[in-house]
Parts: sequence; C-alpha cells; structure tokens
Amino acid sequence: MVIYLLPSCKKGDPIIKPVITDTLVTLSGSDYRPAYHFTPPSEWMNDPNGLVFYKGEFHLFYQYNPGDIIWGPMNWGHAVSTDLFNWQDLPIALIPDNLGTIFSGSAVVDSSNTSGLKAGNESPLISIFTENGNQQVQSIAYSNDRGRSWTKFANNPVLPNTGYPNFRDPKVIWFPNENKWIMAVTIGTSINFYSSIDLKRWTYESNFSLGSSLQGGVCECPDLFQLPVSGTNLKKWVLMISLSTGAPNGGTGIEYFIGDFDGKTFTASTTTPSWLDYGTDNYAGATYNDIPASDGRRIFIGWMNNWNYAGVIPASNWRSTMTVPRAITLVQNGPNYGLSFNPVTELENYKTQSTSISQSQNSISLTNNSIIKSGSYELSLTADFSQSDSLQFIVGNSKENLVVVFDKKHGKVSIDRSNSGNISFYNSFRNLIVCPIFTVGTDQKVDIQMLFDKTSVEVFWNNGLGIMTAQYFPYYQYNYIQIKGSGTASLISNFKISDLSNSLKR
Repeated sequence: MVIYLLPSCKKGDPIIKPVITDTLVTLSGSDYRPAYHFTPPSEWMNDPNGLVFYKGEFHLFYQYNPGDIIWGPMNWGHAVSTDLFNWQDLPIALIPDNLGTIFSGSAVVDSSNTSGLKAGNESPLISIFTENGNQQVQSIAYSNDRGRSWTKFANNPVLPNTGYPNFRDPKVIWFPNENKWIMAVTIGTSINFYSSIDLKRWTYESNFSLGSSLQGGVCECPDLFQLPVSGTNLKKWVLMISLSTGAPNGGTGIEYFIGDFDGKTFTASTTTPSWLDYGTDNYAGATYNDIPASDGRRIFIGWMNNWNYAGVIPASNWRSTMTVPRAITLVQNGPNYGLSFNPVTELENYKTQSTSISQSQNSISLTNNSIIKSGSYELSLTADFSQSDSLQFIVGNSKENLVVVFDKKHGKVSIDRSNSGNISFYNSFRNLIVCPIFTVGTDQKVDIQMLFDKTSVEVFWNNGLGIMTAQYFPYYQYNYIQIKGSGTASLISNFKISDLSNSLKR
C-alpha cells in the first residue's frame, strides 16, 4: 500500500487524479456478489417483506422468482439472522395459489393469540400479504414453528378487493392503545387504513391521500410506525410510502411523512413529504416489527435497485441486493422533523484490518490499497468546510472511477458514475445523481461515512440526516482512492478505512 499526502493547491484549481500504473484485474458477474449486504442464493429478488423479530432471530422475507434472474411469478423467499448480517437461507415460505402470486406484505408476532391460530408452545407468526390474481386481495398465513413452515389461512382472502385496480402491500402493526391491529395498504395514489382484533376480519378506518404532494406513479409498500423525538419525551408517527416513478434522480424512490395517528386516521404535520434517500437505489423499504423494547431500535432495510433498470443490471446466477440495515432516529430542528438513518452497530463486529490517518490533511490518496482492492469496506472522516467549498472523493483504477462530491458552495452532494465501469445496460445510468440539500452547521464540520460493497456505495452525512445509495458495476477491480478539498487549509481529520471483505460469503 502507498499513501500519498497531496500538497495543497489554490482554491479553484482542478483536482487531479494521481498517476496510477496498475495491472487491471477483470471482474465478472460472480465478483459482484457483496460481502456484507444480503443477496438471494440464486435467481431474482426485489422488495423486502415480512420483517419481524422473534426469539433472537431477524426474519427477512423477500419478493423472489425462483425460476429466473428477471422478475416473474412472485414467491416469498426467506432467510434468518441473529445479527442482520450473517444470514441463513431457509426454504421458500409462500408460493402462488389459486388467488394469485405472492406480492409484498408484512409479518407480526401474535403473542396474545388474537388470531386463534396458535398450536403448540410458540407464539404464532402471522404473515399478511397481497395475492395478485384476477384482483389484488390481502391474505394471511401462519407459522407455529418459528417461521420454518407456513400454512395459508383456509378462508383467504381476509380483505377482499372492492374495486381498486391497485390494492397491495399491507403493513400491519399492533396498536396497543386500543388492543387492535392496524393495516396500511395502498390503493393507487393513496393509503387506506383498516383495523382488526383477530387479523382475520378487517374494518375500514380512513384514507390518507398524498394529494398534490404525490411526486409520481402509484404508491407501494407503505410502512407505519411510532418513534420518540430524540432528546424529548414526545413521540410522533412516521408514514413511509414508496413511489413507482418520480424520484429525485429518476425512477423509484421513498417518501415519508411525520405526523400523528390515533388508531383511525393519520394526520401529517406538513403537506410536503421528505425524500428518504436521494440516491437512485433504495426502494420498497420496510422496518422490523416486534423488536424488543430493551433494544428499542426501529430498523430499516430497502431494496437496493431501481425499476428503471432493475432487470438489466449485470448479473450471473442471481440479481439484486438489499441495503445495509439502518437504525432510524427521529430528530427535530425548530418546527420541522426529520429522520436520520445510520448503519446498525452490528456491522462493527465484521470489521477486520483498518488504516487510519490521525493528523489533519487537505488531501489523501491511497494507492494499491488491499482494503480498496477488496471492494468491501467502510470509509469515514470529518470534513471541516470552514475554508473549503467542496470535498471530492474519487475511487477507481487507471481506466474507471466513481466520484462523490460534497459541494458546500452550491449546497449539494453528487455521485458521478458516468465513468464507473459498465453503464451500457441503461442509457440514463450515466446521469449525475444529485442531492440538492447539503448544509453545514455553525462549526462547519461534517461527519461523513461511506459503505462500499463490490457494486454499491451508501453515503451518510450529518449523522445520517443525509443519505444517498447507488449501484455501479466496474469492469476492473478498483485499487485507489483520492480525497481532496478545494481550499488550502487542512480539511480532513479522523480518516479511517476498515476492511469488511471477510464478513460473509455464500
């Protein structure tokens, strides 16, 4: 490994890549499987489904086509983990039947046996899902062996369709104030709420319409949960909604509203939603039910893809990846509320070797670095923008690079993957990805964290209030990184890069 500490340059000077003489290592589809992000053992995967915690296990179900690496007849794939990273693949949980294929949904622990479906000593796990046949309807299935086998309810559907062309993706939670279950389900461009005391009979409660705030497409994969406002005794409700088109950088994305929910009606604090992630590749995200109060976290996982190009991204015998699991915090700034997302702390257990530079620098370049060559690592630093207008990250090889820029002057963060490798499969994959919201505090310092894993980068800043997620597909192994500010003063401190390549392998 060679570490270059680059000399300062004048403000406005172009940032020059270090001269790299390398032996290019060609990558193939099999080299694209990440080390610490969830992927299916084979074939096609999309939305995370049925996220539920029970007796020390995180269950991850997912939309799965077991017959091809493109979207097709949907089943529920299934895996479990004790730490959200080391996953054990289990048999397919739900398969199509006479009501249709198995679309997205959720799962709960029915600890009080409200459904009456308990048999044995375990609390029943109940999955609630859309069946996509002649109409989209909501059905349930149950497991009395900790999710290892599933039986569909004999009297499905539990919520028939009353005329909606798009009626899907039920998220069910327990509402303890009234001892009842609540279901949020999409109906095109709005959300219906239903209630039940037994998960089998559902009563309509209200509708939440996005109205003029709808950014595009139809609503999918709603998620409803309550969070405490950080540092206060106040609690607010969050409603997340995935949109099939209209995201800030094209294609699919996730919005959220902060508000109140009384067991019947969701009331948003503002009429304008916030985008959850300004990258291109975070969709259909969901959060875990039934995490113990002793843990207290609300944990999110999204599908790391975009329907604009999901079916054509480079692949070998499998296609698609989930985001890193992220813990959500609700914060308040004046009258406004916002969500911060940060990788769950369990990721720390999988770091092996690290490289750190303690002294402050204006520029750092690491060449022929074994950690970077692995493609799976975490990079973190503190940037002081008091005398610099921008900070640029370049990771790549002598032919390709991925560029991330924090631009204080113009108030934005961008990811440029136009020269990142294979971009031929979708014309707009080369487009600059921009988050138009980047501000620095009074001390001008910003903590930045980036997670790289073979073909993805997840960028977090301002303690996770800003996030961007994007895929890229190098033809050749990346082997260097350069970080440089626009000013002449020391900008970078607390630099650390940590290897995550030996975490998990299929």
